[in-house]
Amino acid sequence: MAQDAGTPGASRLTSLIFAVAAGLSVANIYYAQPLLDAMAADFGIAPAVIGAVVTLTQIGYGLGLIFIVPLGDLLDRRRLIIVQGLLSAVALIAVATARTEAILFAGMAAIGLLAVVVQVLVAFAATLAAPTERGKAIGAVTSGVVIGILAARFVAGLLADLGGWRAVYATSAALTLVMVALLAQVLPRHLPRDSDDSYPAAVRSIPRLFSRDPISVGRGLLALLIFASFSAFWTALVLPLSAEPFGYSHTRIGLFGLVGMAGAIAATAAGKLADRGLGQWTTGISLLLLLASWALLALLPVSIVALIVGIVVLDLSVQAVHVTNQSILLGRHPEARSRLIGGYMVFYSIGSALGAIAATIAFSRAGWAGVSTLGAGFSLLALLVWSLTLRLGTVCAAATDAITPSAASCPSADRT
Repeated sequence: MAQDAGTPGASRLTSLIFAVAAGLSVANIYYAQPLLDAMAADFGIAPAVIGAVVTLTQIGYGLGLIFIVPLGDLLDRRRLIIVQGLLSAVALIAVATARTEAILFAGMAAIGLLAVVVQVLVAFAATLAAPTERGKAIGAVTSGVVIGILAARFVAGLLADLGGWRAVYATSAALTLVMVALLAQVLPRHLPRDSDDSYPAAVRSIPRLFSRDPISVGRGLLALLIFASFSAFWTALVLPLSAEPFGYSHTRIGLFGLVGMAGAIAATAAGKLADRGLGQWTTGISLLLLLASWALLALLPVSIVALIVGIVVLDLSVQAVHVTNQSILLGRHPEARSRLIGGYMVFYSIGSALGAIAATIAFSRAGWAGVSTLGAGFSLLALLVWSLTLRLGTVCAAATDAITPSAASCPSADRT
């Protein structure tokens, strides 16, 4: 029976259900990518037009970050998560049974809009966890997200081969309903602290939370840059592998995504290190590894083994920084955790889009060497941003300890 969330802490079973729910939700955004040809053939849509399916899903996701995630700071998060889950199942069924383009496109936009339940789950997990285990809780949920993102394409292709593209969404709808039932049993009620904020005020407060806190802005910029690097790699990878001398099929290329699941390991480990006060140095070491991974990835034309090792290092480092970023952010403004996650993920989305666009341009002009240079450049910029945030933290700590006038310009939240 669900009960009020009065005492911090969550059981291992609850953490596991959080992770699985997050993975199932985020996978809904990525199922369509390997199914576009089948969708286009089914509806008689031109290949150029069917790409709108992916675009509408991402637009819906972006709108959800801005307009739905902030509700987690104003409403009972348990009820919000359950309602989002039920509506997601409805949207998935609509797509699975769609007979017109209008229903297909509207359903995909709704899937993206409701997939932001992932961010509500992250904020809820951080709230339920004891302060000394916040990073561990975030890492557990992020592990589910990593697995969901990287397994989605492979699972979609497999299910489509067995029962057609509609079977993918019908199966996801059924699994979503099962997950909603489990969440209804394990999630405690969680009423937000007393707040005078209205919904419009909560939405407007998101940019202010970042503009008034240099540490939060720095973590957002890190998210933008690491996911630009991450997206540049995964967007461009299909281009050299599908061409000669490799000539790999899409299914075979999709298997490389499973290698990236090593990032799920990093998510848990990075969260534990952040709980020990090692968030800054976990970030710095991970960014160095991210930069080094591109030296391995650049060897793609001559070594598949180097590519595989590079993928593992890339995913480990990106997920380690991602979890550390969220752990630090959610410790700064406990009363606005949902809004912080929503705002942070806007940086993530911008970085992902930037990396994808830049990678295709780089490949067309300079081949894989151009993509590798681009990814390494994003990684190097992230290292520079991190060094500035490290410097800011040192200056603020010294100013505050000495009670000097310069302390006034430092963030009032903790200095993690």
